[in-house]
Amino acid sequence: MIKSEEIRELFLNFFKKRGHTIVNSSSLIPVDDPSVLLTTAGMQQFKKYYTREKDPLKDFGSQRTASIQKCFRTTDIDEVGDERHLTFFEMLGNFSFGPIINDDPLDFGNGGYFKKAAIYWAHEFLTKELGLKIDYTTIFGGEKNVPLDEDSLKIWQEIGINKIEKRGREDNFWGPTGDEGPCGPTTEIYLEGIEVWNLVFNEYYQDKNGNLKKLEFPGVDTGMGFERLMKILQKTETIFETDLFEPLREILDNFSGEIRRKRIIMDHLRGSVFLIADGLFPSNLERGYILRRILRRLLLHLRFLEINFDVLEKMIKAIIEKYKAFYPELNNFEKIKKVIFDELQVFNETLNKGLREFNKIIKGNESEEALGEKVFYLYTSYGLPVEISKELLREQEINFSQKAEEVFKQLFEKHRLISKKEENG
Repeated sequence: MIKSEEIRELFLNFFKKRGHTIVNSSSLIPVDDPSVLLTTAGMQQFKKYYTREKDPLKDFGSQRTASIQKCFRTTDIDEVGDERHLTFFEMLGNFSFGPIINDDPLDFGNGGYFKKAAIYWAHEFLTKELGLKIDYTTIFGGEKNVPLDEDSLKIWQEIGINKIEKRGREDNFWGPTGDEGPCGPTTEIYLEGIEVWNLVFNEYYQDKNGNLKKLEFPGVDTGMGFERLMKILQKTETIFETDLFEPLREILDNFSGEIRRKRIIMDHLRGSVFLIADGLFPSNLERGYILRRILRRLLLHLRFLEINFDVLEKMIKAIIEKYKAFYPELNNFEKIKKVIFDELQVFNETLNKGLREFNKIIKGNESEEALGEKVFYLYTSYGLPVEISKELLREQEINFSQKAEEVFKQLFEKHRLISKKEENG
């Protein structure tokens, strides 16, 4: 069975031979990009090369780069625990910054390329290097002031892929990251029914008002989900059975409990380790609160499985050992362990009190309004975060409806305004 370490090397070497400079992953804490809290895509560290604020030839000696980027997204955090959703993941990508010098896939120089080379190389890497079969592809079908991507359609047909779906902006138009930036139509590649590789053709710049203007020099930004690719290559049922999670899985197999809990533990602990290694600390503000939030959810599920801190320490070590050769910044066990343990120990007492009160007052037959009020009470009186209450309600198959959520938010906003007024005298 091919290992994840081999695939990383194979991918980077493939594009290195084709004139790409290999660039290390940027930090999960974005540098010089206030539009986002965390790094969510491989192209973020390259945004200014698409707009020509920076010169790729000067910085990389090439208009082509490739990277394996650490990414963190919380948009689907409530779905983590199913077969495919994650907060932390790796993105394999190749990038081209204009102007377009040669769009011939046989050109292995260092000039800019566009749709033809990008599509041909993606097809070659998947089908010839990895021996995989493409199910179908999707292209941008045109919408409003952006036309149908006829070029991508013709290129796929030229290669011999004829199952091509035309989709709208929601599916096949990517970006920007944050409020503004480069963006454009995409073509997506599906293997075994899973979207694995997204090729973005940055032809536009979107301003803060959502207006699009053509970029002077269009570029390429591709992203392939590493965990999804490994699931297909290693023929596993879910991403959590791949070798990327093997060290954690071996430890958690010793504990009985719901598989969803184990997946949440694997994801949240792995993500926390990477965030802390990049210099993030838990706090009540912005990105620090993201870390605090996932650590608190982690503690809840550790408790349900009766996993103590000795076992947690082994899991932290297992993550570091698995990834430190490629991400040397992880080689800081004592710091990572201290940040995690300190945060969990502080929250442990809050969780104890909150759980006791939750079990007292939640009956399961509350009205939607009453449920929202009780979750607010648990938050203000016992410090039990709303996401923990939601998790506990889910365990008991109690629906925290949209109306209950609205009641909580209204009470929270009123509470926030009163607190602010008191602070200001």
